[in-house]
Amino acid sequence: MLAIGGEREEGFDPTLGWGRYGSPLFQSTLLRRDENLEIVNDLATGYTVSQDGLTWTVTLRKDAVFSDGKPVTAADVAYTFNQAARSGGLVDLTALKEAVAIDTHTVELRLQKPQSTFVNRLITLGIVPQHAHGPDYARKPIGSGPYRLVQWDEGQQLIVEANPLYYGQTPGIRRLVFLFLEEDAAFAAARAGQVHVVSVPQSLAKQTVEGMKLHAIPSVDNRGLMFPFPPKTGATTPKGYPIGNDVTSNLAIRKAVNFAIDRQALVDGVLEGYGSPAYGPVSGLPWEEPTAKIEDNNPDLARQILAEGGWSDKDGDGVVEKNGLRAEFTVLYPANDSIRQALALAVAEMLRPVGIRVNVEGKSWDDITPLMHSNVVLFGWGSHDPTEVYNLYHSKAAQGGFFNAGYYANPFVDRMLDLAMEAPSEAEAIPFWRAAQWDGKQGFTAKGDAAWAWLVNLDHTYFVHECLDIGQPQVQPHGHGWPITANITRWKWTCN
Repeated sequence: MLAIGGEREEGFDPTLGWGRYGSPLFQSTLLRRDENLEIVNDLATGYTVSQDGLTWTVTLRKDAVFSDGKPVTAADVAYTFNQAARSGGLVDLTALKEAVAIDTHTVELRLQKPQSTFVNRLITLGIVPQHAHGPDYARKPIGSGPYRLVQWDEGQQLIVEANPLYYGQTPGIRRLVFLFLEEDAAFAAARAGQVHVVSVPQSLAKQTVEGMKLHAIPSVDNRGLMFPFPPKTGATTPKGYPIGNDVTSNLAIRKAVNFAIDRQALVDGVLEGYGSPAYGPVSGLPWEEPTAKIEDNNPDLARQILAEGGWSDKDGDGVVEKNGLRAEFTVLYPANDSIRQALALAVAEMLRPVGIRVNVEGKSWDDITPLMHSNVVLFGWGSHDPTEVYNLYHSKAAQGGFFNAGYYANPFVDRMLDLAMEAPSEAEAIPFWRAAQWDGKQGFTAKGDAAWAWLVNLDHTYFVHECLDIGQPQVQPHGHGWPITANITRWKWTCN
């Protein structure tokens, strides 16, 4: 019995985005990341990439069948990729030109241009059966994964059982029941002995639950302040939402915020110690640039940066000004998120002594959306896929949506991100991802343009029954979906 997050209302169709944050359960992927985030085979027995980077040739294992007994073929893989590419952006396959089955167990994925991050599509996109994929598939999925769906009582629970036709390691837990409960109800269910795994906010992780032990799993699930980058000029998004902020467009303001914040205090005070300071969006991942980190909790340096930038408190009200403009802005956060609320309020208090006034407002995402290009937003991101770095910082990603919502633009950063995406492999792209963050002279992190003020990485906190061994979890991505299930075939019950 698990209470580990919300219900997937759209159902369980990988071509519509299911499986990006954790195991797709019912479907297999061509590749996967192990507990060390190394790439290993799953449905694939191997793959090669042509010298020009445009053709990925994947060979498939021959013993895989779907849960209805029909074999998994290259035609199913080609169908899945082509169908997902037509899903309207729910799966990022913009680089795919076409997928073609060469023979029963060989598929070619042909790209329009080289893309080093394309390997992540092989890792996250679950393969669906062409013969059974239709309008009802999302609610009655058939796949070649370790589990099969037995019953879905929408709004209440999802019951799944081990797939007897699965080609891989037989799951140690035969039956899983996912309960869809709010945080308080889930924690109460754990205390009542009604669930074996429960996800809890960090504020509850200090509690004890009889018969359960706490697992604090490191993540790249970060929280940070996104700054509108350009000044307010009257520009709008394609939907007419205003772009720009005259205060946050000033480099001294953004840098001062970054240096004044005490990130370790946020970890200790807001996250109860279950997390770590964040200085960029990819903490601890191979493409992080370690020299981009700063010595924060330095209000004196923040005041110096403001003074050198022409900001001073001439009227003695505690807020610095420049050319009649007060150093004041609003931080928006989703009103139902207590952690983001606490982070926003704590940051506001940290910035007050340096002369920056922060107004904190909780709103619904519907209300935040038209305001997020002209106000600071406390966002959460975090992925095993460096494509996210491109989406957060490349000028071309600023299209009026959540990607690059602040309309950040720097030609040098754009060039580094383009070189990273066009590199022949994930490993060869790493120097360019790092240079975009900070190359010693410029970049998007706090030492450069300070386009964001990243705050913390969360530890994902779970209470797990003392008889349940969940193995070695991965460093987890952003908490959408069920990231703890990535290694679910390795879970086992240890008590008689």
